[in-house]
Amino acid sequence: MTVITRWDPFREFTTLQDRMNRLFRDSQGQDEALNTSTFAPPVDVYEDEHNITLKIEVPGIDEKDIDVCVENNTLTVHGERKFEKEEKEENYRRVERQYGSFTRTFTLPQTVDSEKIEADYDKGVLKVKLAKKAEAKPKQIKVNVGSAQTLESKAPSKAA
Repeated sequence: MTVITRWDPFREFTTLQDRMNRLFRDSQGQDEALNTSTFAPPVDVYEDEHNITLKIEVPGIDEKDIDVCVENNTLTVHGERKFEKEEKEENYRRVERQYGSFTRTFTLPQTVDSEKIEADYDKGVLKVKLAKKAEAKPKQIKVNVGSAQTLESKAPSKAA
């Protein structure tokens, strides 16, 4: 099974920096709900004999705010969850949902046909279907039983 993963060596530092910023913000009493940052929506990747499929959780994001593109064997998904400030002010005690923009990139294997990529958005899940090239699909090879023995018996014997 091919796994599409882009390793980011600085992801841990970004997470640490976000936590430190949140700690300082909380200690100063700033309203966390009004601040936006970047986040990475979770992605499930699975493969069958015809496709590689990515399911990306992006609830609360309008489909017009999601961009999917392929360039140089790299699939990029970009979007933004906007914080909607209502006219009626609510006294938030805690905001755990993340707001801001995100970008996820995936290096595509050579087996993917970049001309046959489909993206569907339904109920907060973006499903990107990457079709495999015909030559990359598995082929069934028939195994003949008993034919090797038949060939040996028909072969002329060497006389010395």
